[in-house]
Amino acid sequence: MDIRFSGSRSGTAPLTWGQRAIWDAIRKTAPDDHYFNFGRVLAVPRRARPLTVTRAAEILGVLVERHESLRTRLSAGLNTGLETSVGTGPGAASSSRVPAQAGGQDGGAEPAQVLGTAGSIPLTVSRDDPERLMEELSATPFDYAGEWPLRVGLVVAEDETVTHIVLVFCHLAADGLGAEVAITDLRLLLLRGAVPGPTPPSPLDLARWQRSEPGLRVARIAAEHWEREYRRIPPTMFDRRVAAPEGPPIWRAHLVSRALDLAVQRIAAVYGTSTSTVLLAASSVLVCSVTGHEVCAMLPIVGNRFRQDAAQAVTTLSQEGLFVLDVGGRSFAEVLRAAKPAALRAYRSAYHDPGDRDRLTERVSRDRGTRVHPYCCFNDMRFIDRVDASHDERTVRTAMEETTLTWPLSQDQLNCRFCLHVTGEGGGLGVSLTADTRYLPKEAMERYLRDLESLLVEAAFHETLEPVG
Repeated sequence: MDIRFSGSRSGTAPLTWGQRAIWDAIRKTAPDDHYFNFGRVLAVPRRARPLTVTRAAEILGVLVERHESLRTRLSAGLNTGLETSVGTGPGAASSSRVPAQAGGQDGGAEPAQVLGTAGSIPLTVSRDDPERLMEELSATPFDYAGEWPLRVGLVVAEDETVTHIVLVFCHLAADGLGAEVAITDLRLLLLRGAVPGPTPPSPLDLARWQRSEPGLRVARIAAEHWEREYRRIPPTMFDRRVAAPEGPPIWRAHLVSRALDLAVQRIAAVYGTSTSTVLLAASSVLVCSVTGHEVCAMLPIVGNRFRQDAAQAVTTLSQEGLFVLDVGGRSFAEVLRAAKPAALRAYRSAYHDPGDRDRLTERVSRDRGTRVHPYCCFNDMRFIDRVDASHDERTVRTAMEETTLTWPLSQDQLNCRFCLHVTGEGGGLGVSLTADTRYLPKEAMERYLRDLESLLVEAAFHETLEPVG
């Protein structure tokens, strides 16, 4: 069975800033670009049961009609215009996968986004575990020109009614927050048959705004920050190959720590900031410790949903900001105080035109006589921030005995050398470090994560943390 949809318009446009950013990452990671696929599982609400496969397919079709990003593919053709064109036809798309080298300054013509009006998405029906089904649907790269950017699976019970709906997104169509909007809307469609409120803006609409005078003004301000900081940061945070890889060079270490979760909550409450800023500051301290630099340049992934009209958009708005922190000679408390305004500057810089960033990177690299790129990323993927100063030292230190560390991933290609991901886990805080082991060997990766836990547990009870203001 397929999910059939028929929207109200079609059109082509240049890529949005968010699409350009993730496309650049995708093409640099191919053929391992399935790395960027991600999914969500929705248990069918009790009030929406029994749900047949046919009815589920109808509701999913309505979801795709509402959110145009879910029926937007790439064209491998040359993008020559700046204005969005909108029509009523079906919107043609290539049937072959866009090659990884296409697009961006290093690979020729940048593809355009193509919105289709009508079509169908294959539906996988399974009795498998929903998490396992999500892994299977995520395991292969999307055909960015020939495949719709959404894969869907239904888990059915013995009576053939649907118990879980699995959505797997191409990162060109949605980021983590956009996926949450899609899941919320899907739940409403299951329960009420409709989603209240106006239709949120689509990538076509965003591409038009980003090329308007207000959009260009935002881009100019962001570009000024990037160029100013690029002229003073270390050209690259991980600048020396220190080992030969054992097998695939890219590995991921995943630490789950309740002690880290409690310690970070306490520090954030005392300091009067977010747990994300605390983790960003501590991560920067340890990056400088590992690399020997006194200034840390890190690229936090920022949601960019501060504009009211874009808050409920299912699209990819997340981009890298530039976080720069002077670490050398400072206590952790002093680093924390400096991290708060540095984080705000980084968040503002994230909503930028990647074309501007490419041009200024080339200019500054030429002026400095070396390539400038941090190759050091931070991505807090949580949606809820909890702070609590009441956690006592004995409880936190005892919880360290429960900490686990696993190695869930290895692959050949990645567009970065050091990527830290933060997630909420059932057993505490999850921190994943994906790194190029030629620059940070596996034993150093494990030591980094253990040191991160130790640093923050010590800071929670033995640093003089003074709130700002």
